[in-house]
Amino acid sequence: MKIDFAPIDVPLQRRLQTATVLQWVYSFLGLAPTCIFLFFYLLFTRYWLISVLYFVWWFIDYDTPGRGGRRVPLLCGLKLWGYMRDYFPIKLIKTHNLLPSRNYIFGYHPHGVLCFGAFCNFGTEATGFSKKFPGIKPSLATLAGNFRMPVLRDYLMSGGICPVNRNSIDYLLSRNGTGNAVVIVIGGAAESLHCAPGMNTVTLKRRKGFVRLALQKGSDLVPVYSFGENDAYKQVIFEEGTWWRFLQKRLQKMLGFAPCLFHGCGLFFGNSWGIVPFCNPITTIGKCTC
Repeated sequence: MKIDFAPIDVPLQRRLQTATVLQWVYSFLGLAPTCIFLFFYLLFTRYWLISVLYFVWWFIDYDTPGRGGRRVPLLCGLKLWGYMRDYFPIKLIKTHNLLPSRNYIFGYHPHGVLCFGAFCNFGTEATGFSKKFPGIKPSLATLAGNFRMPVLRDYLMSGGICPVNRNSIDYLLSRNGTGNAVVIVIGGAAESLHCAPGMNTVTLKRRKGFVRLALQKGSDLVPVYSFGENDAYKQVIFEEGTWWRFLQKRLQKMLGFAPCLFHGCGLFFGNSWGIVPFCNPITTIGKCTC
């Protein structure tokens, strides 16, 4: 098999784009276990006070995710997110004006493997969400278990990300004024098991609670789809009825997320396998059903 080496004179900008994307991949997959190990290790060193002070802060701040999180505009607007946007690239297309006097629920598809489109569009200002929709505050909802992980919880909240549970969503839509847009990835972990390049499959079975929630809160529904999200990685999809598929579904129910076998391209070799996602465009578009 012929292996193409990446050119040595790769532009600095391209290197920065790759590094920024890998930062999100690491944060999604490895930040929580790394920080758990680090804080546990520090407890048995002379720096034990760092661990103690952090967990005291965690205890004081425990209810913040349930109140819609803590978005930090300065961090959301960092230039590094622009490098992540340009890597694929990721584009957000506006088709309708959203009124700041209303609240919204964005029903987002597809989940993909690592939700690049959802995070870049609604967890950062890389695609100019606030400029396209002035007065609207997006809150991307994710697994509540992520907010029990040290440091990861603070990382997610800085982008306005909140738990996808009734308390958090109810707070945003009922007790946080207007101009809120809760972004719910409807298919969740189950949908990630079906993502593959060239496939556009959505998971909606027994997942229509967001419609009932919108009716109860008087919020407008905005269906959103990211074309190209499934092209970021290639995944091994096991057939229904196989032992591996059964194991994936069992772990999904136990852990809240689905363990996927996927690969992208290598960091140093053009034709090798690796964790770097493929550079395929991701275009996010929605339509308000006001």
